[in-house]
Amino acid sequence: MLPRRSQPAVVGRDLGMQLRELRVRRRLSLREVAAELDWPPSRLSRLEHGRQHVRVEDATALLVIYRVSGEERAALLRQVERVTEPRWWEAAVGLSAESRTLIHLEAEATTIIGCEPLLVPGLLQIPDYTRAVMESCGVRKVDTPPRIAARQARQAILTRETPPALHALIDEAALRRPVGGNQVMAEQLRHLVAVSARPNITLRVVPLAAGAHTGLDGAFALLDFPHNRSVVYLDHKISGLFLEERHQVEFFRREAVRLAEAALSPLASVSFIARVASEHERK
Repeated sequence: MLPRRSQPAVVGRDLGMQLRELRVRRRLSLREVAAELDWPPSRLSRLEHGRQHVRVEDATALLVIYRVSGEERAALLRQVERVTEPRWWEAAVGLSAESRTLIHLEAEATTIIGCEPLLVPGLLQIPDYTRAVMESCGVRKVDTPPRIAARQARQAILTRETPPALHALIDEAALRRPVGGNQVMAEQLRHLVAVSARPNITLRVVPLAAGAHTGLDGAFALLDFPHNRSVVYLDHKISGLFLEERHQVEFFRREAVRLAEAALSPLASVSFIARVASEHERK
């Protein structure tokens, strides 16, 4: 288990920022508002930075002090209810704390940049491919079905009304490795071709001919949000690591740009994936 500080305070970050903006708009200090509610200032600070859940009663009290009414008040309270309602991944079996945090991040992100040197990205995997990966990694049989279901449920964000933009950079080696056998792999690659037609999904293949490149030392995902700072996720065999510091995020953003420069164009990448799918089908 990673230390708590390695997991970003994602739940309620956007809501906390909005509450802080309302306080600043009223020209009230954190201590003044806390004193009005008989709270310690640290409690209000935690709410504003997304480190503590905002309860409906907390938000209601703050909105009274900030003199927020009408539709603005109703919209903020609806957001509080949405943030505090149970999410499907909270009840999912077999997911680590890092996986739950990642799923929450994906659900809130506007852009996801994923770099994968070894596997098809999880957001684009078909069930048989996921099953083969999990079985080869020693996941217990009893845990496999719910974890496959969870991975499929994650993909719903890509087809919602306002989906995130997904930019997937995939090494050619991941396309040629017959995970689950050639027929499963052919089906997986045909799926990639199909989803590439969606306007929010861009696929780029880094060919083996590119030789050594900056993505060979590990997969990473970079997630951007409408109001909060970006987050980088590094996935490891038994844990995961989240990075939020600006210099860390910008380092990986530059790495993604460098990797894209070594990759085929989106159009050429889709044609390439279709060709490799045909090769798997003939085997």
